[in-house]
Amino acid sequence: MNRRSFFLLPLVIAARDGIADVAYGQVERGVPLRFPRDHGSHPAFRTEWWYVTGLLRESAGAEFGAQITFFRSRPGVADQGQSRFTPRQLLFAHVALALPGNARLLHDQRAARVGLGLAEAGEATTGVHIDNWSLGRSDTAYFADIAARDFSLRLVFRVTQPPLLQGDAGVSRKGPASTQASFYYSVPQLAVTGTATIEKRVRAVTGIAWLDHEWSSQYLAQDARGWDWTGINFDDGGALMAFRIRDRDGNPYWAGGSYRDAAGRVTIFAPADVHFAPVRRWRSPRTNIDYPVAFRVAAGELEIVLEPLFDDQELDARASVGTIYWEGAVHARRGGQEVGRGYLELTGYGAPLRL
Repeated sequence: MNRRSFFLLPLVIAARDGIADVAYGQVERGVPLRFPRDHGSHPAFRTEWWYVTGLLRESAGAEFGAQITFFRSRPGVADQGQSRFTPRQLLFAHVALALPGNARLLHDQRAARVGLGLAEAGEATTGVHIDNWSLGRSDTAYFADIAARDFSLRLVFRVTQPPLLQGDAGVSRKGPASTQASFYYSVPQLAVTGTATIEKRVRAVTGIAWLDHEWSSQYLAQDARGWDWTGINFDDGGALMAFRIRDRDGNPYWAGGSYRDAAGRVTIFAPADVHFAPVRRWRSPRTNIDYPVAFRVAAGELEIVLEPLFDDQELDARASVGTIYWEGAVHARRGGQEVGRGYLELTGYGAPLRL
């Protein structure tokens, strides 16, 4: 654990345990998302993230997965402090490369309090950074610049489709209570160009990526343990997001998702429409956590099978946000044929996830 993370983790734990009585922003139906403002940060809310995942290919043909995530947290334990050092907002970042040739995940993480020029999350549009890790947006593209321990990324994600508003016009329910919800939109089918430096060799890459942006103050119900989520870019230009939240016994608790077909028609799925059925499991040799790394996912009349590029895509983020989860690059198949690619995320399989 680095020195910075050591000092920030008690603040995150204090916020989770409800030490402070804070008036957080609330998700409300009927509040329209407005862009570019809602590409930016929402500091009144407790939790927020910008999540970019994609499959990249270098000119020599090798394919690998890439994840770039920035999290913002309002811990609520020092809101009234007047010092410039008061940790009113915290930023965390996770980056990872999934390299099938080595069957291994390269990953790194950072954490910092917002301010003093070291870490910021702009409100006008997407513009987050921790030191020299950054994710920003223009009118037509996102830009990422990451210098991790074992690799670096300089990528451009060109926007080819409008934002896909999840749930009810951007309000995505996460449980039976109306307060258990997030503001949530996705930007699928991002066209990627740039470079990845791995083992000191600079590689030109292209690919397709997916961006999720969510903010909430009450994401999970007390009865919920974690979630399974997938975002798939189909080869025909369509896009599927599907998730299920599991209860403390591992049973389905809530679900949802959306599908935008190649013609741009959008279907929003109710909880009863979405089903995740494990096909194959893998146990981590480091944590002994058992993950269902391959799934049959049904969303309405659409059914696909997700297979990981390789099994060992577990990310240990205890040095930043205090959790361990599986975040993996996957191929999507229908009727035995590959039809798309994307990412699968599995949380709460070790200890229950706490946000």
